[in-house]
Amino acid sequence: MKALFQTAPERIERLFFLPSMRGQIDDICRMMAEARKPYREVEAEELAKVAGSILHGGIVAIAAPRAALDFDPAKAREAAGEVPLLLCLDGVANPHNLGAIIRTAAFFGLDRVVLSDHPGQSGPSDAAHRVAEGGFEYVTLYRAKHFPQTIKHLKPAYRVVGTALDRGKPLADLPLDKPAALILGNEEFGMNPQALVNCDDVVKIEGAGRIQSLNVAATAAILIHHLAKKKPRQA
Repeated sequence: MKALFQTAPERIERLFFLPSMRGQIDDICRMMAEARKPYREVEAEELAKVAGSILHGGIVAIAAPRAALDFDPAKAREAAGEVPLLLCLDGVANPHNLGAIIRTAAFFGLDRVVLSDHPGQSGPSDAAHRVAEGGFEYVTLYRAKHFPQTIKHLKPAYRVVGTALDRGKPLADLPLDKPAALILGNEEFGMNPQALVNCDDVVKIEGAGRIQSLNVAATAAILIHHLAKKKPRQA
């Protein structure tokens, strides 16, 4: 919520809050009044109905969504020097996973995430926003058409790195000779096979063997942490 007020207060259309929030949001209410937008103090039951959840922190803003932009791989290649890690999601379906991934991306300073045209791909829903804890305000979303071909067109500016359950090299063996485009697939089925064959490398996270795999959001956190701070080594 704080991120929304800091980065894009003009998108807020309505505001609801608990009586206990009085004194903490005076500046926000003043901003709403100056913009002639409605804001109202409500009781906990009504606020939960507005939020669709009891996990609202005492304040709920109704805001105009930011539409995902069309992704242009040619422009992405040109910007590779400024974007050492490009995160691409190929069918991440659970909005809570999407929100967690966006939160991780924002935490590590990624400013853009590419969503595929996979029919199951989750978008920036209310549930995703709640889990992201403001992350969507710092990350621009792009939508890629014909995703398998799109990631192929990111070469040679990016090393396209895919993920798979049943195969892949350890992270330590991944070459870091250029910026990385990291592809994360669907929770159940993984990456689109056509997209997977267009990857330069496929990586896996090695565990103790007791559990087959990590949740995609946990996988994203580990891989982003590993790659986001790495500077490409010149061959």
